[in-house]
Amino acid sequence: MTASVAIRPGVFDDRAGIEALYPDAFPDEDLLPVVRQLLDMRSGVLSLVAVDGEAIVGHVIFTDCGLSDADARLALLGPLGVVSARHGKGIGSALVREGHERLRQAGITHVFVLGDPAYYGRFGFAAETGVAPPFELPVSWRDAWQSLALDNAAKPPRGTLSVPEPWNDRALWAP
Repeated sequence: MTASVAIRPGVFDDRAGIEALYPDAFPDEDLLPVVRQLLDMRSGVLSLVAVDGEAIVGHVIFTDCGLSDADARLALLGPLGVVSARHGKGIGSALVREGHERLRQAGITHVFVLGDPAYYGRFGFAAETGVAPPFELPVSWRDAWQSLALDNAAKPPRGTLSVPEPWNDRALWAP
């Protein structure tokens, strides 16, 4: 990541830049509906942007979650996007690491993600078997359901991840 890129919490005025980023980062996916819904939530969302001068070059959202049958402080990572011209420059990694640190300070014990194991494995994410996603995943995606303990002293969670309304769309959890 270049020295000119800074990571900071997203603010309302970042919305246009965030909304421009996702179609560029993911031209074959329409993530804007869920991004907009998450950004509209009044609480339970950590939105971080990577900025280079005035330009937003990366964005990540972490959403507070729970377990269906237990009290736990958990989060779901996603979506994460970086403008295509800046892929491979460490911006996504910086966003994820900053998010993890902020979540750890807020008392979140575990983070979950549905994503590429080769990418998220570099942060310590591993296949998750004790906590089920809110919807059944296709067999080919099972290794993509991963978690990371932010507090190694915390008891490993068990159950089904309870997600806020924007994530309660089965289409987000299927091909």
